[in-house]
This record gives sequence, structure tokens and C-alpha cells, in this order.
Amino acid sequence: MSSFDIAAVVRELGPSISGMRIDNVYQLDPKTLLFRLRGPGKEPSNLIVEAGVRIHLTSYSLEKPKRPPAFSMALRKYLRNGKVVDVHQYGFERVVVIKVYGKDGDYALVLELFGDGNVILVAPNGEILHALRYRRMRDRKILRGEVFKFPPASGKDPRNITRRCLEELRNYGNMEVVRALTRLLSIGGLNAEEILLRAGVDKRTPCESLSERDLDEMYTKLREVLSEIETGRLRPVVFLDEDGEMVDFAPVPLKVYSHLRRIEYKTFNEALDEYYAKIIIRAKAEDVTEKSGREIGRLERTLQDQKKALKRLKKTAEHNRKLGDIIYRHLNELIALTERIMNEKRRGKEWSEIIKDLEKEKKRMEVPSVYFESLNPKELMLEVSVEGEKIRLDLRKSIQENAARYYEMAKKARRKIGGAEKAIGEVEAKIAELRRQMSERLEEAQKPPRRAVKREWYEKFRWFYSSDGFLVIGGRDASTNEVLLRRYMEPNDVVLHAEIPGAPFVLIKAGGKSVPERTIREAAQLAASYSRAWKEMFTSLDVYWVTPQQVSKSPPSGEYLRRGSFMIYGRKNYIRGVPLEVAIGIKAYGSELKVIGGPPDAIARQAKAYVRLVPGREASGRLAKAVRSKLAEASPSEMRNEVLKIPIEEFQRFIPYGRGALKT
Repeated sequence: MSSFDIAAVVRELGPSISGMRIDNVYQLDPKTLLFRLRGPGKEPSNLIVEAGVRIHLTSYSLEKPKRPPAFSMALRKYLRNGKVVDVHQYGFERVVVIKVYGKDGDYALVLELFGDGNVILVAPNGEILHALRYRRMRDRKILRGEVFKFPPASGKDPRNITRRCLEELRNYGNMEVVRALTRLLSIGGLNAEEILLRAGVDKRTPCESLSERDLDEMYTKLREVLSEIETGRLRPVVFLDEDGEMVDFAPVPLKVYSHLRRIEYKTFNEALDEYYAKIIIRAKAEDVTEKSGREIGRLERTLQDQKKALKRLKKTAEHNRKLGDIIYRHLNELIALTERIMNEKRRGKEWSEIIKDLEKEKKRMEVPSVYFESLNPKELMLEVSVEGEKIRLDLRKSIQENAARYYEMAKKARRKIGGAEKAIGEVEAKIAELRRQMSERLEEAQKPPRRAVKREWYEKFRWFYSSDGFLVIGGRDASTNEVLLRRYMEPNDVVLHAEIPGAPFVLIKAGGKSVPERTIREAAQLAASYSRAWKEMFTSLDVYWVTPQQVSKSPPSGEYLRRGSFMIYGRKNYIRGVPLEVAIGIKAYGSELKVIGGPPDAIARQAKAYVRLVPGREASGRLAKAVRSKLAEASPSEMRNEVLKIPIEEFQRFIPYGRGALKT
């Protein structure tokens, strides 16, 4: 992101996230942080920061690590539940500062988006508390306990310069104006090119030859671009090449990219979100291709070596068999030759004389001496040439034994051929499997990430839709009990409560209709299952229902009602022996999948797949993973991977008291 991009995104972020609280902090990878934000009257938001690269709101549901790294834990310690009070760009640098009001004062989260980048948490007293990267530099130190210093400015802030300041460009002599502009001002090369193009000044113009008109036009166009950002007249775009691949983004259309197609977005945050989502998909696909390609390449080289070895084995087997056959075709001649040699030696003849005689006879083409090639007296090895093949014969063995030796070598080679062919088949199968896996992983990598689920107003409570279509909502704790009855209870609704302390109030939103008995029973099951009775391992519980007119926040004289508690006056209508059991399922909303939970009968009518839970001692983390796995198995094949991508937290929301057991 350039300094212009940062100025534009900060202008949007200010109104969007100021006043919101940091609900949680996640570290997605060594450079990327995700801040979950919530605030009154605002949609929950996710702010993504990648050190040295980007900052923007994201609408995508991103995979979070199972174990949070130390840095994200440190940020949680100081910033969780802290209120964002300000977001600004430091000067016109690629640095963003988020001020967060925490329990001990104003903290500064400094986001450096240049070079390798950094994320630095600065205490209210100005000292560094934590940093993504600790470094010692010539002009400053990023170390715990050091007073934080901003990096030196990369140039003048273009928002604060006058027309006269641009005259300093001439001091750069014969340097090209595009390069000089980036040195003089805190702007990047692309933005410098854009200003020069709008001003009609050739970017290669030497600074010393810039005219007054050139400087006037450059200043005017610089102010024009800055004004578009400062006044919020943004027209965010992403640029596409001829293949439809995203290549860049900008808060306003750029002349330098006039030859490219573009997609316009409502906000710059949205443009950045889409661009980086596509970049991540592309990077994942390239990573899959590279890793799989390396392994396939290694196996293909192994396969080539194996095929060459097989070819050699076949050749060896064929050659040795052929030599054995030749020996037998010329058996008598070869026997005569070897016996003559050995007989002459036994009679005391020197080896040299034997060899000389054989060579003379060979010249005269006398059989069997015509086959003679050489003789090694030390090894007693005779080499003969028969039918164009040179054959080594051991004089200590008979000719038949020599032939048998060649046949045996041929058999050994053939046995190895079987093993080699099997090994080649295995490697070919591995390559085919790797190609199949690569294709699957590539298809998976190229799928766009899931959009973060937008929650309805009632999802901050326990909730479900009954089998008859009524919305049923229940408190999660004392605070939401209070909000539920004070803000959302209407005269025609039905109010339920389990007959045990520590139970939520449950509300059936009647909407002016008569509430059926089946819906009341399902709502009663919600009230019982999310009460303390679940923690106490009850199997059933009594629940009562009343009308809103019987519910009051006014206690009898001399008594006090705690937050989340209400008085019930008049006759209670009991549902006896309500079983403690909940179901968690997956429901499709168009192309989106959503986790739903509540009474089994209601969920069974709405979910494509569901599982039942009863009171138990399995912790919600492990139980939620088991639930997700079971739901993936029970889902249609085309949905399974999508189900497995749903964050564990979405399932945990429906597990009463953070524990339970799968019903078998």
C-alpha cells in the first residue's frame, strides 16, 4: 500500500471503527493480525493488519490458529475490551496509529506498513510494551522498555507543501523528475508517475530543465489527487490485466492504468479486501503447485532412473541368455579348445607358447583356435569370440558349467526385472496419486474464503426458530436476561423459566399470533437445557410459562432484585419433566452455511444434518470439534469441506455451560 492508499483507507476506518471495542486479537501467521471489533449500534467488524503490506476491514471468515502465539496473547492482555478512540496516519508515511483506551490509559498500536513491517504496542507513558519484531537501528531501537520513536520521514508531507517547495526539484540536476519527486515527497513511484501524467510532464524529464509551467501543473495535479482523498471523493477500483487477473488497486481511478480493465467498489476497504483475498488464493494455488510439483518432479526423476535400470536389466538378461545359447551351439568346438589348452599345460608347456600357437592357428582359420581371443593365466580365464560375441570361459570349469553360469546370471537379471517393474508401477501410482491430490488441493486452494457470517440482532441471545416458525430467544447471562425482558418483551409474547436458580429467561416472540403447544414445549426445552441443571447433570427439569403482564422488576417491599432477576406474579403454567437435550445442525442459507442449535425436534426440521447433545463432561473445545466432524460426515459430499471450514467457535456457542456429550 502506498502513502496515498493508507491515507484513503484511514479516512474510511476512522468513522467505521472509532468507538468500537476490541473483542479479541488473533495472529493468523507471523505477519498478520486480525482484530475482532464490536460496538453499540454498529455491525461487528474484523480489521486485518499485515505488517509491511496492508490494513483494511475484511468480510471474510479467516482460519485462526488453534494455539494463539505469544504476541497475540500480549496484545489481548492490554487491548481486549479496549475502546478505539482514534485512527490516523503518521504524517504522510506508511504508518498507521490506532489509539486504544484501555484500563490503564491510552495505548498506541503503531502499524508500520513499509519494508518488512512491524506492529508495536506503546504504553500510555510512551514506552514500547511489545513488538512483532525487535530491532536495533541507527536512528531508533524497537526494544521493550525503550521510548518509542517514529521512523524518520521519507520525504516532505505533500499535504503541507507550497508551490515553492516543488522548485527544490531543480536541485536534483539531471535526475529524472519521477525519481526526484519520490525523494522530495513522501510518495511512491506509481503516485509520482500519476501526478506527472496528469500534469503532462514526461517522467524522464531532467529536473534541471523543469519549466515554471511544469511545476505549476505538477502542484495543481498533486493537490487534485490529495483533495479527492481528503474530501472523501473516493472511487475505489481494482485493476485487471487482459487475463482478468487482479494486478493493483487504488482509491481513485489512475491514468497510468487507463489501458487496464477495472472493477469499481463502494468502499476502498471493500476493494482492498477483494484484492488481497484473490492474491491469497493465487499464492495458495502457486504454493500447492510448487510443493506438489517438486515432489512429482523428484518421483519422475526416480522413475526415469528406474526405467533406465530396467532397460539395462533386460539387456543383461537377454545378453547372458544369448551367450549361454551360443556356448551350447558350439559346445564341441569349445570343449576341444579348452581341453587342448589344459592338456598342453599339464604336459609342461608354457602359457606363452600355448598362446602363440593358438594365435598362429587362428590366423590360418583353424577350428577351434579360430575362436581364441585372449588368455589370462593368473585367473585361468579364456576369452573367445563366437558369432560376433566375446565370451569369458573359466578354465577351471567345464564348458557346460560355463554355459550354466551365464543362464544363472540371466535368471538373476530376470528376477530383478520383476522387482524393478513392480517398483516402477508403485512410483507411477504415487505420481498419479500426487497429481490427483494436487488437483484436489488446487481446487480447494482456488475456492474463495468463506464470508464472515452476518449475525441478526437476536443472535446475541440463545435462539432458535420453533417447528411452527416462531422466534424463541433466551438470555445467556444476567445482563442479557435483563436486556431480553426490558427491551424485547412485548404484551403477546410468552415468557418461560426453568424451576431452578441460574436459569435463563426465554421469550417466545408471538408477533400477534397464538402460540401453539408444540412451540411452548420446544421453548421449555431450551429453558431447561441452558439452565444450571445441565451443569448438575440432570436428565429432566420442570419449566413454567407466564404472560409478560406477570413479569415485574418491582420486588416486594424490603427486598432487592439482582441484575437479570425478575418477579413473577400470579399462576405459573408448568411443563413437567422436560428432557435436557439440545441439537446442533447445519442450515443452508443460499450458498452460505450456518450453524443452528436448540431443541432437537425444531432443529431436525430445519437442518440438513444435525447431532444431539446431552449433559456430560467433555469440554466444549473437544466436543465442538467432534460435533463438526460428525456433521461433516452426515452432510452431502459437496458440503463436507465447507462444514469443516466453519470455525469451532460457531459450534461452541450452542453447547450449554461449555461442556456436554454426544448422544449415542
